[in-house]
Amino acid sequence: MLAKRIIPCLDIKDGQTVKGTNFVNLRQAGDPVELGKIYSEQGADELVYLDITASHEGRKTFTDLVKRIAAHISIPFTVGGGIHELSDVDCLLSAGADKISINSSAIRNPQLIDDIASHFGSQVCVVAIDAKQTADGWKCYLNGGRKETDRNLFEWAREANERGAGEILFTSMDHDGVKNGYANDALSQLSQILTIPVIASGGAGSKEHFRDAFTIGKADAALAASVFHFGEIPIPELKAYLCKEGINVRV
Repeated sequence: MLAKRIIPCLDIKDGQTVKGTNFVNLRQAGDPVELGKIYSEQGADELVYLDITASHEGRKTFTDLVKRIAAHISIPFTVGGGIHELSDVDCLLSAGADKISINSSAIRNPQLIDDIASHFGSQVCVVAIDAKQTADGWKCYLNGGRKETDRNLFEWAREANERGAGEILFTSMDHDGVKNGYANDALSQLSQILTIPVIASGGAGSKEHFRDAFTIGKADAALAASVFHFGEIPIPELKAYLCKEGINVRV
């Protein structure tokens, strides 16, 4: 069985790592390169860097920062935000990123998933989905959670899978930063209908929440931000706990 992955997520705004609650009320969390280096040394399996205002502000993502990250860390990392075309992907991979994450641009232009998969390989393409439970079921959102769409989470995830995405990174906006646990029912449903790995995001507040994402939610990886950035759960301690709980992680 493949090892479950622990992935710190670094949301970047104006060159600094920030963290909010329900996608708002951002506070500073430190230098993205330094934090990445620490996580790499602590045993994180991968990192995700998201330029959280690139799509909203209509600009490209941060190639210079990606070069600095690649020079200082030794684990795979994914970069997202403001990626709209193949040349953006090429630029970020050339700068040292291992994978790219697309969200708003994929919903607006689903063909982008096919194009990235065919040009660079599915393993490069992570489709991130920000979703919220509404009266009409789980709906997907654009532009860092600012704009609701008519796309259903499960239908869109399945389509992304079929188009060649290598992984789905699912963030429950209602759970984001609240620290009450991941959206395990939705995660479990995603893992049943998809043939690619699912990364859980939004809601980590305790070591038990990670365990539940893997056991109840059937996630392949668990992503978190504030519990790592503010030293609440050290990664070595988390992995030791998961091992004791019978979950296969790399230590």
